[in-house]
Amino acid sequence: MKLFGSSGIRGLTNVDVTPQLALNVGKAVGKGRSSAVIAQDPRVAGKMIEEGVSAGLMSAGVCVTRLGVVPTPTLAYAARNFDVGVMVTASHNPARDIGIKLWNPDGMAFDSRQQQKIEQAVETAGYITADWDCIGTTSMYERGVKDHISAIIDRVVPPDNSPKVVVDCGSGAGSVITPLLLRKIGCKVLALNSQLDGHFPARDPEPKEVNLGLLMRTVKDWGADMGIAHDGDADRMMAVDDKGRFVGGDQLLAIFAAHEDAKSIVVPVDTSLVVDDALPDAKVIRSRVGDVYVAEAMKKDGAKFGGEPSGSWIFPRLSFCPDGIYAAARLIEIVGSGKLSEMVDVLPTYQTRRTGTACSNEQKAEVMAAVYAELSSLGKVSDIDGIRVELDEGWVLVRPSGTEPKIRITAESRSGVDDIFHTVCRIVKSATGSTCE
Repeated sequence: MKLFGSSGIRGLTNVDVTPQLALNVGKAVGKGRSSAVIAQDPRVAGKMIEEGVSAGLMSAGVCVTRLGVVPTPTLAYAARNFDVGVMVTASHNPARDIGIKLWNPDGMAFDSRQQQKIEQAVETAGYITADWDCIGTTSMYERGVKDHISAIIDRVVPPDNSPKVVVDCGSGAGSVITPLLLRKIGCKVLALNSQLDGHFPARDPEPKEVNLGLLMRTVKDWGADMGIAHDGDADRMMAVDDKGRFVGGDQLLAIFAAHEDAKSIVVPVDTSLVVDDALPDAKVIRSRVGDVYVAEAMKKDGAKFGGEPSGSWIFPRLSFCPDGIYAAARLIEIVGSGKLSEMVDVLPTYQTRRTGTACSNEQKAEVMAAVYAELSSLGKVSDIDGIRVELDEGWVLVRPSGTEPKIRITAESRSGVDDIFHTVCRIVKSATGSTCE
């Protein structure tokens, strides 16, 4: 049984993720543990799934503390005082989805080994239930947000110029913390979509450029210094500069990393060369795509910073959980009295091409083997996650989608990306029999 994807358990409400599954996961997680903290984002199904997980935990003898509706990084920070943290969220997915993500006390998501134990227990009904007089209790803790705010304030230098910041919370869990935090550190804040609503009526929860038109316009109209956007559970943060331009994730990675004084950083295999070229003195380590894999590699290497271009930023000084709230405060600290647009404009830009081709899940292994045989002659190959080939002036990545029946192709070059992109498309087309999109 495969329950976990690259970011916990996630799927369609009452189809892929049901109250029964939540109950069973709670029972499995509760084995050998005595305390747990649980929270949810504002999704419509959040309370239903939280109740299911809590019941399973309590049946295993675990005492459950509830935080209510808070962001994932707030839950992960609170987990330091418990045996396990449970977040009910589907993060940046559409409103119809729901999920469960599990956290260790250091803010690290459950790793592959821990996930396999949960999957095996659920598949085999390998649960241990408590006697009637040893069933776990439940209680409410209402200071989770205040604790998280205090921890962030202790780790950032407040701006001295009262910057104007527009915050688009997307009606997600960031609504309960980010506008308040930024005001506390001295910002003038204009909050958009900061009412909790699990239908996410204003925009799609994923904070990508196509969804942030209102934020970009508002930053320009208000003359703001910066715009901040979150996804549904605020583990992600993306930014808009003072000119109203969306700042790409690769650019933010380079900006954060340059100011973390890190000898090594961890990024996924689909990250741009802008990070390598902007940080010539740092060791750039590439991991599988997914914040849990970035965090695992960071812990192994002792890296001080890591992240994903999708908007996940990990600062181990606070937690191994991606923290969009801390990232927002940290970005304001980094910019200081300067301009974010100026930091962006000095970064190099490269040509990038992306596409995908249809490929059934059953065919993926065979196709990737055939592609590997062809691509291995082009340059240095890494198969950490898909097939990435390092070239003299760039790289190409062929990677099976973890959520769709597709093979994805990405190519980047400092010059002339089209030739290598079309070459790889022909190789993948030959292996799949399908045309690239």
